[in-house]
Amino acid sequence: MRFATYEYRNRRQVAVVEEDGRLCPLPGVSSLTGLLAEAGSLAGLLDAGATTLDVPAGPHVTDVTLLAPLQPPTVRDFVTFEEHVEGVRRSVDGAAGVPEQWYAAPTFYFTNPYAVLGPHDDIPMPPGSSTLDFELEVAAVIGKEGRDLTPEQARDHIVGYTVLNDWSARDLQSAEMKVGLGPCKGKDTATTLGPFLVTADELDTYRDADGFLSLALTAEINGEVVGRDLLSNMSWTFEEMVAYASRGTRVRPGDVLGSGTCGNGGCLAELWGLRGRQDPPPLRPGDTVTLTAEGIGTVSNTVVPGPDPVPVPVARHRPRKRP
Repeated sequence: MRFATYEYRNRRQVAVVEEDGRLCPLPGVSSLTGLLAEAGSLAGLLDAGATTLDVPAGPHVTDVTLLAPLQPPTVRDFVTFEEHVEGVRRSVDGAAGVPEQWYAAPTFYFTNPYAVLGPHDDIPMPPGSSTLDFELEVAAVIGKEGRDLTPEQARDHIVGYTVLNDWSARDLQSAEMKVGLGPCKGKDTATTLGPFLVTADELDTYRDADGFLSLALTAEINGEVVGRDLLSNMSWTFEEMVAYASRGTRVRPGDVLGSGTCGNGGCLAELWGLRGRQDPPPLRPGDTVTLTAEGIGTVSNTVVPGPDPVPVPVARHRPRKRP
């Protein structure tokens, strides 16, 4: 099944998306995150979706404002594509190759759940940035609580998938990561999710013999293709990522885990690192970025001017007094 969250006639609703694009609303449901918590599993979500079989079809997806399919309580963004790491490291850090430690575990950072935007929302330029980039990813969504999971157990905890665009202010990111933390403000303005939550069973036919989802990924800027890759080029499966995320803690319904950016043009910084110049140039207001994941759908967002940064002073050199 495919689930959408949308606004129609000033009402927020959750619906099952039919093959023809018609929306079948779930009566009384306005939050997919809340529905996931109530359903508690993929089976529970499918049962909830089945209740729409007796509900008259609502509007078509083209007649509504599609919102992010869910508002996640947490967003972990991984980095699982070796090709991406190699290109971006050269561009952002000025270093060659892939750090040896990258191969040890599926590293991730927590990004801002309050910055989640919908599949067609405008994206403001991050305050103080002139080097905006997109990042083409697929995200797994948790549907069942778990802790210290094995990869085999983790399969039952993934309820579905959606497209993720991890918008990145590369100039801010490069500066702040010299401190040895981050990224923080370089990734803080926007994360696109959408267009739908596609339940995990819908994508089983794309799974290869090693457990990876072989989905074609495409990135376009203003209608021109700049990147193509396969999701199966990840170095870890989503189940392995969920297992690692749950180590020593919990994953809960609605949590989002991004695959990390794909290679072969999954973002501009990778291309900049490979080519040694900013070609294509950084995104500017008016540019439209369209990302497609086979079997899931397409998100398309236009960059618009953002606010000026609110000034914050530089660090003060303080006397090191002691009590």
